[in-house]
Amino acid sequence: MSETFYHAAPGRYDDMAYRRCGRSGLKLPAISLGLWQNFGGLDAFEEGRAILRRAFDRGVTHIDLANNYGPPPGAAEEMFGRILSTDFKPYRDELVVSSKAGYLMWPGPYGEWGSRKYLLASLDASLKRLGVDYVDIFYHHRPDPDTPIEESMGALADAVRQGKALYVGISNYRAADAKRAIETLKALGVPCLIHQPNYSMLDRWIETDGLLDVLEEGGAGAIVYSPLQQGILTDKYLGGIPEGSRAARGSRGGSMGADGVNEARLAKVRALAPIASRLGLPLAHLALKWVLRDPRVTSALIGARTVAQLDDSLDALKGGALSEGDLAEIEAALTAA
Repeated sequence: MSETFYHAAPGRYDDMAYRRCGRSGLKLPAISLGLWQNFGGLDAFEEGRAILRRAFDRGVTHIDLANNYGPPPGAAEEMFGRILSTDFKPYRDELVVSSKAGYLMWPGPYGEWGSRKYLLASLDASLKRLGVDYVDIFYHHRPDPDTPIEESMGALADAVRQGKALYVGISNYRAADAKRAIETLKALGVPCLIHQPNYSMLDRWIETDGLLDVLEEGGAGAIVYSPLQQGILTDKYLGGIPEGSRAARGSRGGSMGADGVNEARLAKVRALAPIASRLGLPLAHLALKWVLRDPRVTSALIGARTVAQLDDSLDALKGGALSEGDLAEIEAALTAA
């Protein structure tokens, strides 16, 4: 590990936009950094460290994790915990650190889903890996069809009462279940701060499902993941599926891959390209500006494998927002393709 001491950039808050999360007092950066797939035991520590330093220097104050992020599961929290204890220790109060529990972490009936036993045990393990006394946001990562929602939300509320989380949220909940979760937390005296769903130009279920309306009514914000649809909404797919990409590797099994790459989606990508070109934007910037067009979306969650990739995503915040005419043109292109 490099011994170079980190001093955060003095102007780190100058260019980032911060948006209020629902009806809370918390603001999040318009773009947040997720450590889903790129920060684990199989990845270079110094590269991850450089990405985190650069993100904070550019005003990214929110770092999103989960118990199972890695690989292997838990590795992302351990890696971030090491960096937090050295580089970011003086800046802990300037950071929003989140984690989640819901997916498989250990064998047996108590190692996943939404029981009180699992959620609170997982949170304790996350705190230990991170080396902190509390996380700023603790999420239930996915709804549990077999556990009463009162039990899962009660565990979240108790995490706040125990001082192990400042706020709580939910992820991957459809509108009807989200409404029940928000109402249950409200009755327990602990508001639901935020919901983390997937959302992009190519996957708009949160609109048709009514989730955004539920969140607005319940006073919760939204932080959307996969705004670039696992990289499909970037210039690299304009010529088809790149050789060596995850989509290409998946397609050899007979489909177009787990990332959801198919000809219908590629047609939409190609239809969007002229709009991005007219606006002088890379396609990824157009996609990020698009998800942030809705004030109910507090933040867009991105991943980054390199500092250059991080910088490119953050550069999407430069320039103005998309105009009503731009949005109408995008809508027409998506509908026609």
